Amino acid sequence: MDSRGLVIVHTGDGKGKTTAALGLALRAVGQGLTVSMVQFIKGSWSYGELRAPDFLPGFEIRPMGKGFVGVGGKKPDPEDIRLAAETLAAGRELVTSGSRDMVILDEVNCAVSLGLIGVEELLEVIRSKPPRVHLVLTGRGAHPAIIEAADLVTEMKEIKHPYKSGIKAQKGIEF
Repeated sequence: MDSRGLVIVHTGDGKGKTTAALGLALRAVGQGLTVSMVQFIKGSWSYGELRAPDFLPGFEIRPMGKGFVGVGGKKPDPEDIRLAAETLAAGRELVTSGSRDMVILDEVNCAVSLGLIGVEELLEVIRSKPPRVHLVLTGRGAHPAIIEAADLVTEMKEIKHPYKSGIKAQKGIEF
């Protein structure tokens, strides 16, 4: 069995990127691995997954940032940039320390595409990853250089979404 840690990217405009990463976390914890998820732009909401560590020993989630960054296409707020830098530093520490078997940087691709962190900063985290650590990067708009650096890339494509027909976000599905 090959124990090489992979770089995995979940991107695209469809729903399910974070959910897929959580599925990987569930599978990894089930195999006795330890997992940390650092969330870049979901810090202000109470998502259902935040309770998962109560039921899954070996799994932790760190919601950071203030949420809904970049809505309306405005220039990034300096506070959002500062929070993204803190979040990346926390993620980098988890990755480089090797203290966790899997590290998920949730919505990091969005942080790059919104200009909150530089693509080169994220590439440096990828390059500094110990060989056995799995690194999962989620979020829309993954930069081509991140896709190139990854071992596995999945693009979520929206075919149909209930929001477009007036159905509001559902507890346990969207949050």
